[in-house]
Amino acid sequence: MDSIQLKLCDIQGRLFERSAAYASERFIRDFMNSEVAEHLDSPYNKLQWMGEEYLLDELRDEKPLCTDGEKYSSEILYWIGYVYRYWACTRGEKSKRIYRQAPAKTMKRNYPAFHTFDPAVAIDDLIEIHRQRKGQ
Repeated sequence: MDSIQLKLCDIQGRLFERSAAYASERFIRDFMNSEVAEHLDSPYNKLQWMGEEYLLDELRDEKPLCTDGEKYSSEILYWIGYVYRYWACTRGEKSKRIYRQAPAKTMKRNYPAFHTFDPAVAIDDLIEIHRQRKGQ
């Protein structure tokens, strides 16, 4: 990971952290399946450097955000956003595919143990959980 990719992980972490006023599971699902996430997945896109507030505005323009539902803590949200982007940067996977392997509930359930791991180790474990769930 280079410093630019690490900065993108931080930006996405802060974006998720700012989503604390919204229903977390729906926000995460909507974001990971959004055009905004697709732009972040590309090798270079100007949206990558607009900052978390601008990205949140772009997501609001794309789809109304829901406030009804469970709201995760800002610490959990930051970690989820950071790990998802780290996963995309290091494994070359798109946000939609990452989300199918590790949806919001899986991320929240594993946060207590995994947030202390190196992100690469947490991702390996999340992939293994997905494989076990699918019986592979």
